Amino acid sequence: MNYFILGGLLLALNALFIRDEALRAGFVILAAVPPAVAVIPFTAFLKGDETFSLIGMIGAYLGALIIMPLIVLAFLGPGLVDPSNLIIIMVELILAPLIVSRFLIRIRMDSRLESIRGAITNWSFFLITYTIIGLNRELILAQPLFLLPVALIAIASTFLLGWMIEGMGKVTHVLPKTLVSLLLLGTLKNYGLAGGLALTFFSKETSVPATVSSVFMIVYIVWLEFKRR
Repeated sequence: MNYFILGGLLLALNALFIRDEALRAGFVILAAVPPAVAVIPFTAFLKGDETFSLIGMIGAYLGALIIMPLIVLAFLGPGLVDPSNLIIIMVELILAPLIVSRFLIRIRMDSRLESIRGAITNWSFFLITYTIIGLNRELILAQPLFLLPVALIAIASTFLLGWMIEGMGKVTHVLPKTLVSLLLLGTLKNYGLAGGLALTFFSKETSVPATVSSVFMIVYIVWLEFKRR
């Protein structure tokens, strides 16, 4: 759902509608990153299948260690991204947190952190988004039309794709709880990770797709909650 369906759609729309090289690189990175960390709490929030989402997330993040460098190298080439640096960053941002999380569970710290987990996630997301938007402030204010194709792709990869996934799920009689998990895994990327990689390897303009998409992600989640009610 996250790589073949969502990632494939992002790469296809990127090839069709984006002409700026910085934005193109940004969408390639966005397609390469795993699902949003928020998939798990949003699954609980929308009454989905938490076990299903958790297994999907673990699989996607472990798969990202192989899939991410392959997508980046295939679409951007080895000349633009140093593979060794990419591997180091993936270990720092994907593998290390997985190992630390297992350690925290083993020493039973997870129950103590449960009450502040939401606040930690929200503030981390805020700091990343605020930083990226701040770095692109002049571009956003001076050239708003520059963001139009990016916004259209963000809408297509959330609202439109989500509508299609939901429709297919109902036609094939997928259980409602499972459908919520499929919907989230098929429409949400780790925009913070994508923005950080874009800033690390390219320029602040390359982080624009991740920034704009993260804004529409929030609107989309609000819409899903409205529909659920």
